[in-house]
Amino acid sequence: QLQLVESGGGLVQPGGSLRLSCAASGFTLDDYAIGWFRQAPGKEREGVSCISSSDGSTYYSDSVKGRFTISRDNAKNTMYLQMNSLKPEDTAVYYCAAVQVISYGSSCRFPYEYDYWGQGTQVTVSS
Repeated sequence: QLQLVESGGGLVQPGGSLRLSCAASGFTLDDYAIGWFRQAPGKEREGVSCISSSDGSTYYSDSVKGRFTISRDNAKNTMYLQMNSLKPEDTAVYYCAAVQVISYGSSCRFPYEYDYWGQGTQVTVSS
């Protein structure tokens, strides 16, 4: 059974940091494109960061560039999202996702490209 299990969300003050983890089971994460997405109340799910499986290129949304870092540990079969300098507007449910192949001409930043999703973890940035 292919599964992604997230952890690491919580409440943090503005300017603080959190690291989200997403452990994969049933498949080898290194063979997949991986992404982090978030969804705030009343808003659509948006791509935060992703790594393409074809060339290893990395994407960051403009709103998180320079503050967030995506990575993966192949030995642990786990992906991470390090979030620094957090802002109240970063408050959302965060999801990890994986797919073996991104459609030709598309991008890893689009949620509809993904087959496997974590359960989501709440991140709240507030004083």
